[in-house]
Amino acid sequence: MATIEECRAALQSIAGRLAGEPGSAPKIDLDRSIACHIRDLDAYFHGRLKDGSIHALNDGDDPKAQIRLAMAGDDLLALVRGDLHFASAWATGRVSIKASFGDLLKLRKLG
Repeated sequence: MATIEECRAALQSIAGRLAGEPGSAPKIDLDRSIACHIRDLDAYFHGRLKDGSIHALNDGDDPKAQIRLAMAGDDLLALVRGDLHFASAWATGRVSIKASFGDLLKLRKLG
């Protein structure tokens, strides 16, 4: 079972992938508030996704976040490792996303 600290680090890793770190997918230009619920740990994180990191990643929920994610901690770690494909996780309900249509199109490029 994933820990809260592993999940925090994984969220930062996903932000780096969105920014197009070397060896990753092409850069995805996003400047959005983000919140993530780790279901099995009943933990919430929120911050600002910008320039390849999540600035001020804090504990707690932000109900007004522009991008809202929910998933199990182990699924978050599997996404970061590349063991779980983002689109299939979303299609099967393992990852829940609430975002604008434009943001969803950008996020699908995660892999």
